[in-house]
Amino acid sequence: MRTPPNDPNVLRHTLHMPPFCPRTIARHALVAAVFNTVLALAITVSGDQSFAANLLYSQLIGLSIWALIDGGRFLLSGDGWPGAPKMAGVVLVAVLTGYFGGSALSDLLLGRQPLEGFARFPKAMTGFLLMSLAAGVAGAYFFTTRAMLASARLAHEEALRQASEAKLKLLETQLEPHMLFNTLANLRALIGIDPPRAQVMLDHMNSYLRATLSGSRATTHPLAAEFARLDDYLALMAVRMGARLGCTLDLPDALREVPVPPLLLQPLVENAIRHGLEPQVDGGRITVRAAIDQGELLLEVADTGVGFDASVPPPNTTDSSFGLAQVRERVATAYEGRGRVELTSTPGAGTVIRIHLPLASLDT
Repeated sequence: MRTPPNDPNVLRHTLHMPPFCPRTIARHALVAAVFNTVLALAITVSGDQSFAANLLYSQLIGLSIWALIDGGRFLLSGDGWPGAPKMAGVVLVAVLTGYFGGSALSDLLLGRQPLEGFARFPKAMTGFLLMSLAAGVAGAYFFTTRAMLASARLAHEEALRQASEAKLKLLETQLEPHMLFNTLANLRALIGIDPPRAQVMLDHMNSYLRATLSGSRATTHPLAAEFARLDDYLALMAVRMGARLGCTLDLPDALREVPVPPLLLQPLVENAIRHGLEPQVDGGRITVRAAIDQGELLLEVADTGVGFDASVPPPNTTDSSFGLAQVRERVATAYEGRGRVELTSTPGAGTVIRIHLPLASLDT
């Protein structure tokens, strides 16, 4: 289950606010102490009591307010963001409580009666009250704005991710019927001329569809599952083509668990058979391999078919380029422009398609 964008834990991670982190608490306390010192200097210049007394008032009032705001926020929402209305109440209560509590404690430490400073130093105490209110409002505005921006950013990223997943699913639904209709047409022909081979082909198709339905529930699956899918598909084609089809699947053990979008290689293999090997009387061989190339994942589909001049569109452009066009779009969508698909072909010498994918983005 995905976490909704307004989940407090997601906001905490985005705003870098780990719960009860001593380092974060110490940093916040240091910022508050520095602000309190500056405030004490400003009030001393225009006030009516010593800097030492102003500093004591300022630190006890300011640190009390900071502790009450952070503590109130945590009590309301763990370590997330409770929302602007609740936070406004926290700020108001924290400012009033911290101000009067800090003032009373300062008076006691200075040998005065609690809250005596209000009567003896009205100018300084009024300055502390006004600055405390201003600092509380400014802090609340800052954190509210930051939380709202973070929430909006998370919602935007979630919408983009869902749109990307929907687009990949749409592309996959376009590819599945394409392969299925071709297979059913071949199966229909075999039923009349070779029932035993038709039964074997049907068994392979059941295995292939089972793996396909399982893979369709995710936007990625291990490269080993992609190769297993190809193995089923090639077994289907071997029933129809017999000795005319040779194939090699080369997947290093180190790459078996690398995630890739489902149904990424099968349309390329289908194109290679249909437009490369079947037109040749002797058929040919297909080689599918995975490797690491200059820090990228390289997926290669090569055939020894008829080939073509890559600079000239094939006669049936829509049909023959369907698989390649869809794979290009899937790579562009899933990897946000960081993957690429390359094609080289020579008439009479076959075709090679290479897919380069960024390994770093696949490790998550």
